[in-house]
Amino acid sequence: MEKDLGYRKIQCTGRGAYIISLPKGWVQNIGLKKGSEVAFKVRDDSSIILIPRKIMERQELEKPKLKEYCISAEPKEEIQSICRKIKSLYVIGADLIHVHFKGAESASKYKMAINNLAKDILLGSEIVDETPNMVTLQILISHIEFPLEKAVRRMAVIALSANKEAIMALKNRNPELLQSVVNAYNDVNRLNLYVIRQLKFGIERNTFKELGLKTPKEFLAYRIVVNDIKSIAENALNIVNNIITIEKLIQDQTLFLKEPIDEELYSQVSNFNSLTHQLFEESLKAMFKRDYKHADEIISHVESLITRENDLLMLMSSKKLDPNVSAIFRLILDSSRRIMDYTHDVAELTLNMTIGEISSMQTFKQP
Repeated sequence: MEKDLGYRKIQCTGRGAYIISLPKGWVQNIGLKKGSEVAFKVRDDSSIILIPRKIMERQELEKPKLKEYCISAEPKEEIQSICRKIKSLYVIGADLIHVHFKGAESASKYKMAINNLAKDILLGSEIVDETPNMVTLQILISHIEFPLEKAVRRMAVIALSANKEAIMALKNRNPELLQSVVNAYNDVNRLNLYVIRQLKFGIERNTFKELGLKTPKEFLAYRIVVNDIKSIAENALNIVNNIITIEKLIQDQTLFLKEPIDEELYSQVSNFNSLTHQLFEESLKAMFKRDYKHADEIISHVESLITRENDLLMLMSSKKLDPNVSAIFRLILDSSRRIMDYTHDVAELTLNMTIGEISSMQTFKQP
């Protein structure tokens, strides 16, 4: 609620200082007197609010407490069901999660799964207390320690690296390379949950500026972007799973590849994929820098790659490939095509975020 107290003139003292009198009624209602201290805070629109010191101190004491939740694990309840509950609480901003076990005989299997969940999936979470019938997780990381933009950048680096390694694995089916993609997917998933948690935190408390955003509308833009980045990692994992299946068939001697991977096709597909990576990285740079012009140029580049993609499909059709290898090549091209789509999405989001900043608000008169 706001109450209009009218206007007051700014006066100047002999020393060149500017002063303004406070409304008498307001001073008396608050209980201020000579010598009382009042805090001045400047808002983003350059307006100033005055807060008496005693109110400021009361607000400090009334800061929100840790968000605490409890889960009861029934003896016959599936472990994954409990883990999903914990993940959901993590995402909605829980600070403390207590898991109570009904039946000590089943507690050990739950504890092991929860420990792995905290270690492998929930970024910044630690088990801070444990009894025979209970485990307590606390989320210790905050947006100040690991800013939103840094988390999104890290997600993109890992996801694109996984995509690149998945393509390399087609030619070099090294078990370590295959496992590296699986690990990268898990890392992207961890960061994705962390970013969603931070976005929900910002929406609830309207702290978009603390997260590095300019308006609350940008929460949705970031949510779309991290979903696209997670999809890049998922596509890489899909490619690797298909390669692992082929490798198993070869080892079981139920599949015999007629010839090595076609060098010409592999080289061109890899180069095309690298181009899509570069454009996606550029689209993120444009978004973080709020660069409308750069984002607009990226969209034009993405559209120019469609012809090249069609040429690759024709080249692949002209080759006499083993059907299993051909299927993986198609998966890789589909993955590259999706990265192009994600690049277009990010660039378009940047246009929508910044168009108001570059457009003139003045009215033009007809001649």
